[in-house]
Amino acid sequence: MLEVRLHGRGGQGVVSAAKLIAEAAILEGKYVQAFPEFGAERSGAPIAAYARLSDEPIEIHSFIYSPDIVVVVDRSMASFKNTVAGLSPRGTFLCNYEGEPDSLRAVLGLPSGVRVFSVDATGVALRNLGKDFPNTPMLGALVKATGLVSMESMEKVLGERFKGANNAMALKQGFEGVKSG
Repeated sequence: MLEVRLHGRGGQGVVSAAKLIAEAAILEGKYVQAFPEFGAERSGAPIAAYARLSDEPIEIHSFIYSPDIVVVVDRSMASFKNTVAGLSPRGTFLCNYEGEPDSLRAVLGLPSGVRVFSVDATGVALRNLGKDFPNTPMLGALVKATGLVSMESMEKVLGERFKGANNAMALKQGFEGVKSG
């Protein structure tokens, strides 16, 4: 089983991203869970969303405390150390960040076993969607960085949820723009 925790702010599509991950995994025959965690429901408030993917039925029904993958969708949260709390020492950290992944590793004090990736998801979103909705490019980067689901499955569920070519282009550019450190 793989566990994913996503961090962002209300209105950035973090909850939708967790659901899209789950829907793509369902297409691939996986068992899934996807659920949000948030306090006051207001735009801009910090939130987390979770996804579990497994080849076997999932019997756990709790938050994810030790994720295999952490995705930080909101670039202002890039240096928040609480985003990496509990991350597996052999896990993956993906962040909406313009800089190099190695600088994130240093700021967050991530061990050498953690794979660190960055992508300028905000820039991709602004160019393709005209607004700061970084969730779609982050999904593309997640697919490239982890192979969690296939790009074909992600394109299919994204196309069913959002019509038009803009989101598809943002997904593709997130996939192509991810940097590893």
